[in-house]
Amino acid sequence: MVIFGGTMITISCKDRKIGTKGAVGRFRRDGLIPYVTYCKGETKELGVVSKAEIEKLIRSIRPGFLATTKILLKNESGQKKEVIVKEIQYHPTSYNILHLDFLELEKSTPVTVRVPIEYANTVDCIGVKLGGMLRSVARNVRIKCLPKDIPTHFQVDVKNLDLRQSLRIKSIDIPEGVRCLANPNDVVVSVVKK
Repeated sequence: MVIFGGTMITISCKDRKIGTKGAVGRFRRDGLIPYVTYCKGETKELGVVSKAEIEKLIRSIRPGFLATTKILLKNESGQKKEVIVKEIQYHPTSYNILHLDFLELEKSTPVTVRVPIEYANTVDCIGVKLGGMLRSVARNVRIKCLPKDIPTHFQVDVKNLDLRQSLRIKSIDIPEGVRCLANPNDVVVSVVKK
């Protein structure tokens, strides 16, 4: 099963110019996180977003689902652009967010995204009921598609999976317009003996 869309999350942003390390440090002390927006592999915009807003966003999203969450960046003059998080840079010891990379979504430009995999019917899995253990081998699948076709996640039903059986990438229902970049024979999940 493929799950599409959700609500679009809007975050306020401010433009910034290329600055010194001191300027970037001041942003962080003021509760702002510097970011770069990329489009077609090139830097398009520099800005800052509220640390509180970003942390609230990350807390509200299920683990692994950030890569497919569409965000609307809205600047001070009301201009909006649709983005997804490309990368987050954390402080090595405090784990505070230091920097964000966004990928701007353009309607006609395909993007490469890692779509999370969610497992359904894990409690009813035949192999688990026989004393086995479900082992998740892949947490996500790399795909390429237009922004409108980005699935939030793929759902894989494991109910009929027996001991020593596995499901492969090719068993995932990949919708039309979405190209899977992973090897179709790669194992996604298996039931192993405890």
